[in-house]
Amino acid sequence: MNLPGKLLQRNGWRAILVLILGSFACLNVLAQTWPQAQSLPEAPPPQPVAIRQIPAGLLRDQEVIWTSPARIRGQDFGYLVPLGLLVTVAITTDHQAMSQVVTHNTSFNNENVSASNGLLGAFVAAPVVLYGVGHLTNNDHASETGILGGEAMVDSLVVDEAMKVIFMRERPTVDGARGKFFQTSVGADGSFPSTHTMIAWSSAAVLAEEYPSRLNTFAIYGVATGVSLTRVLGQQHFPSDVLVGSAFGWMIGHYVYKKHHRWHLDFDR
Repeated sequence: MNLPGKLLQRNGWRAILVLILGSFACLNVLAQTWPQAQSLPEAPPPQPVAIRQIPAGLLRDQEVIWTSPARIRGQDFGYLVPLGLLVTVAITTDHQAMSQVVTHNTSFNNENVSASNGLLGAFVAAPVVLYGVGHLTNNDHASETGILGGEAMVDSLVVDEAMKVIFMRERPTVDGARGKFFQTSVGADGSFPSTHTMIAWSSAAVLAEEYPSRLNTFAIYGVATGVSLTRVLGQQHFPSDVLVGSAFGWMIGHYVYKKHHRWHLDFDR
């Protein structure tokens, strides 16, 4: 048995929790190295974001997302290499984690699935509520947050579904949690990446950027981490599924904010 597998057998829950939580903690490092606004395509002069801009924005976002590998630069390896190593370790230990560490107790699994659905619902509802409040009260900040949060989630969903079809990975409940890739029988219901985590983290990234504070950041990303953990504890996804879903979702949300953010204090004065 390889070393990661031995560590999982020996340390059980501690090993998998350290792996998953450590992976999410690395997103704070990504925040420091992720390309800033000046490295993104030229933006028009600042003006309030409007909901009518979403269709065109989504098309531009998808173009940038799918062509981004062609624009990788040397400084990008500062986050790509650690992320790649974490994903490699996670995939290596996926089978042991889901077959030997995470319980198969049906009641426990179902409770975690319900929890993940509820937490995801909060991230989906937040942009909708903020847009509604902003529209009714003429609050450009709240309206922008709602619009960009929705755009980020749609972008993430498109990328997620495409990746599922490309990788066609079996879920943990299939074939003894071997997590084999490129299985045509999987169809569009693949395990890699996790849809819940990608959507949750894309919404979380926008919310945390729009309302930056230590408390907000801790609370928002804490709930997003809860979505990721409960998908694993519910036997719905492997640790690598939620790691990739979380990282990609965060990156997409961060990009949408940096590219389309227009609001500043002068709008509400």
